[in-house]
Amino acid sequence: MSALTPLLASVWSEVTGCCASRFVLWTALALGLDALIGDPVFRYHPIRLLGRWLAFLEAQLFRMGWNGYGGGVLLFLLLAATVLPLVFGLLAAAAALHPLALHAMAGAVLWACLALRDLLAHGERIARAVQRGDLPAARTAVSMLVGRDTGCMDLRACGRGAVESLSENLVDGVLAPLVFALVLGPLGAVLYKIISTMDSMVGYKTERYRHFGWCGARLDDAANYLVARWSFLLLGALALVLPGLGGRKAWRVGWADHAHVPGPNSGWPEATMAGALGLRLIGPLYKDGVQVCDLWLGDPADPAGAGPGDIRRCHLLLILATLATFGLGWLVAR
Repeated sequence: MSALTPLLASVWSEVTGCCASRFVLWTALALGLDALIGDPVFRYHPIRLLGRWLAFLEAQLFRMGWNGYGGGVLLFLLLAATVLPLVFGLLAAAAALHPLALHAMAGAVLWACLALRDLLAHGERIARAVQRGDLPAARTAVSMLVGRDTGCMDLRACGRGAVESLSENLVDGVLAPLVFALVLGPLGAVLYKIISTMDSMVGYKTERYRHFGWCGARLDDAANYLVARWSFLLLGALALVLPGLGGRKAWRVGWADHAHVPGPNSGWPEATMAGALGLRLIGPLYKDGVQVCDLWLGDPADPAGAGPGDIRRCHLLLILATLATFGLGWLVAR
C-alpha cells in the first residue's frame, strides 16, 4: 500500500489541479471524440450505468423507509462515495500503465460527460422533418427531447420545441461539465453528472419524489446557477457578431423573460436564444391531455415557433458557445 501512496497522490494532484495544458489536452480529446463519434447508445455506457446504479440505490432506500429529504441526501452521498472513487481508480490504473494512458482515460471520462453531437443530431432530425413537411416524423423526433404531449403540435411548434430543448441542454449537457472539468478536473465533471442524473431521475415534484428528489433538484439548481447566467452573456455576445442574429435583443429578452420559466436557470438560455433568433418560444403546452402552460418567451412582434433554418442557427450558436467556453477555460487555467 505504501508503494501506491505516491502514485495515488500524484494522480490526485494531476486530475484535480487547474492546469491549462491538461485542461486543453483532455477537453480537446473529449470534444473531438464527441464530434467524431457522439454519445454512443449501448447498454454499458457510463451514464446509463450511473442511472441503473442510482435506480438500485433508490429502490433500497425506499425499501428501508428512507424516502424523505434525508433519503435524497443519502442517495447523493452514496453515489458520490461509490462512483467518484471508481473513476479515480480507473485514472490511477491508467497512470500506472503510462502517462499517455492517463491522458486517454481522462479524455474518455470527459467524453462520457458531454452530449453536444447528440443534441445536434436530435435537432437535425427535427429540422429535416420540418423541412420536408413530415409532421408525424417531426412529432416523433421532438418527443425524444421534450416531455410534453406532441400530438397537438404543428411543424412550427415542433421546431420551437427543438430550439427550447437545445438551448436548455446546452447548459447541462455541455457547458456545465466543461466548467466543472476546468475547476475540478475529470472528477468534477463526473460529480456534475451525478447531480444532473439525480435531477433528471428523481428531481420531480410528484408524490413519490416531492421530498426524496429535493436534494437532487436543489443541487442541480446550484450547480447550474453560474453557468446558466454565463450562457446568457455568451449567447448574446455571439449573436452580436454573427450575421442574421440579434445580440442586443438576445440580452434584452433574456434579461426580461428568463424569470417566466419555472426554476432559477433554464429560462436564461431559452429566453436569450429566443431573442437571438428573433422568435417566440414555449407557447401552450399540454401533458396527459391537460394544458399545463401558456406563456411565451420573446418579443411579441416576433413570429411564433421555429423553422429548419432557425434550428440550424441554434446549432451554430451551440457549437460556438462550446468552443468559446473551451477557449475561455484555457485562458483562465493559464
